[in-house]
Amino acid sequence: MSKLLSYLRFSAALFCLVVLAACQTMGGTGLIQSEVTAELSSDAASSIAADMVGRLAEHVGPGNTTIALRGDDAVFGPALETSLREKGYAVVTDQATNQAAVEPLAYSVDPFEDSVLVRISTLKVELTRMYTLGTAGTTGANGVNGAMPASPLSVMQRRSAGGS
Repeated sequence: MSKLLSYLRFSAALFCLVVLAACQTMGGTGLIQSEVTAELSSDAASSIAADMVGRLAEHVGPGNTTIALRGDDAVFGPALETSLREKGYAVVTDQATNQAAVEPLAYSVDPFEDSVLVRISTLKVELTRMYTLGTAGTTGANGVNGAMPASPLSVMQRRSAGGS
């Protein structure tokens, strides 16, 4: 009887460990690597960047936050930097900073079916949205040139390291 009880305790403990392990996320606390694999026109990059920065401002307020922009592509990175500055963010690139109010930001733009999937990632929030690309000079229903949102915005808020 004691062997059976011992076996049941071991099984219960093993089950609890498996359940707890399943609750862990695959990703760490770090950011994605900035990468653009989709071909974007400058109009599309600018309109996507303006939309995503506007949404970012709802979660990470401009004015008291310095954004450390990671990434070095030729079209989307500069458009994102311009949009951030226009929205009121201080932006640093390729600089080491020790300020507590510096928020690192990474991005990815990937082709998906007939659209592009755009992700903006900070340590506080990750925003993801699909966009359809138009031809040069096209204007969508909301006045956006070159790209129009094709999906709702997906928002993933991250907990701070000290939060519960």
